[in-house]
Amino acid sequence: MLKKVSGTALIALASVVIMTASAQQDEPTPQELAAAATETRQAVFKLLAFNMGPIGGMARGAEFNAELAERNARRIAALAPMIPELFAANDTRQFSVETEALPVIWDNITDFQQKAMDLEAAANTFAEVASGGDRNQTIGAIRAFGATCGNCHREYRVD
Repeated sequence: MLKKVSGTALIALASVVIMTASAQQDEPTPQELAAAATETRQAVFKLLAFNMGPIGGMARGAEFNAELAERNARRIAALAPMIPELFAANDTRQFSVETEALPVIWDNITDFQQKAMDLEAAANTFAEVASGGDRNQTIGAIRAFGATCGNCHREYRVD
């Protein structure tokens, strides 16, 4: 019993030491904040690609699955508003960060925000079409949906 109490006390003490040391660390540098902001943006874009991949696959002949298409489109619609928020939160142009985002994003933030809203609307429209379960209508609607991604990529992303 004493060993169990001693072990618990040691764990608690170690936790306090770690938390105290963490609290005493310096604030992140602007470069570190820019790197973290870039990583967060890239994570959202990876989620968008993860959800768009199966939809694009269906357009290229993969097995059709209306429920998957609808679900993934709704996820994309939920993620789309985060895109301009993430860019507006931290202008990383002056920092050395690895990114495919073009600096013009911050010069044209209103247009960039509109493109994200267009993506959200197109994803919701596509989800509605997919919810009907009709393969031909759903596949036919992919082009308009995908074009909203391309509209933004052409202007705001490195090729």
